[in-house]
This record gives sequence, C-alpha cells and structure tokens, in this order.
Amino acid sequence: MARQISNAAGRVAAARRLVREAPRMSGRGRGGAPPELDRLIHERIRLGMVSALAVNESLSFNDLKRLLKTTDGNLSVHARRLEQAEYVICEKYFVGRLPKTVYRLTPTGQRALERYLDHMEALIESMRPR
Repeated sequence: MARQISNAAGRVAAARRLVREAPRMSGRGRGGAPPELDRLIHERIRLGMVSALAVNESLSFNDLKRLLKTTDGNLSVHARRLEQAEYVICEKYFVGRLPKTVYRLTPTGQRALERYLDHMEALIESMRPR
C-alpha cells in the first residue's frame, strides 16, 4: 500500500514538473504560466468532430451527427464554435432541393489538434510508472 502511494505521489510530482517545464519545451505559455489544454478541442463533441475530420477529407453534417451520436442542435452549436475559431470550414449547398452541409478541417484546426495530442501524450507519459 505504501509503495502504491509512493508511486502515485511520484507520478503526480512528474506531472507537476511537466506542467512547469512545458512552456520552455513548447515555447508557449504566457509569462511562465503553465500551458493549458485547448478547451475548444477538449470538449468531447468538438474533439470527436476535429478527429473525424483529421482522417477524412470532409464529412457531412449527417455523417458527423451519426458518428458522434448527437442531436442536430448540439452538433450545430459545436460546429459553429469550431468555425469561429477557424478550425473547420462549413460549406452549404443544395443537392436538388435538399440542403447539404459539409465540414472540412483547416490547416489551423490540424495544427491545433496536433498541439492538443502532443500535450495529452506528454501528460500521459509523465503519469506512467517507470
């Protein structure tokens, strides 16, 4: 039991060290403040949307809704937030008389996802027992 607590304390200390050193490693962070996760991507639906678009050239609104198992309104709100941040591009057009909405990941969105994944990998690695 004492060993488990010691290992857990060591992992917590390693995670704290990582957060302190991350600004130097990434060149990011304001005034020495620890970098924070990109809250825009960290939310489950938005992370799912950005991840799905990273491995697909584009996806329709209905494809994303089905993939993420969410409602029209929920997906619409999250998609709008990603559009405002210029992480995704939304194209709307008609096929016959039916409206079609298609999303694509922008280069800015791709870079944001890569930074997010790098941050998460570093946190996970710092918590692994050695």
